[in-house]
Amino acid sequence: MCARNASFDFPAQEPSVAHVTVRLAATMTGLELPTLRGAALGFPAQLAYAPYVTIKLAALITGLTEKAIRHKIDDGKWIEGREFRRSPDGGIFISISGYTKWVESGGGRL
Repeated sequence: MCARNASFDFPAQEPSVAHVTVRLAATMTGLELPTLRGAALGFPAQLAYAPYVTIKLAALITGLTEKAIRHKIDDGKWIEGREFRRSPDGGIFISISGYTKWVESGGGRL
């Protein structure tokens, strides 16, 4: 069964970036997502998040603008292989863990 606002069985703790990413991606794309349950066992499914996301999705997740993210890359504040990576076709993908470490470091270099 699919529903536009699918119900998710997440832990009672504060939602992680993975949880927020799933919800934002569903909202952004308007996809209908099934209720996430373990196959025939009735226990909550485990979600694996994408360790790298597009600049557009990173902007939604972080609250930074796409332009601000591109400036951080162009100005050398974010380092390739640490806060972002390039795909084989040249696309830029933001590392969620790299971004998190950058924020926790106070915005300076690690």
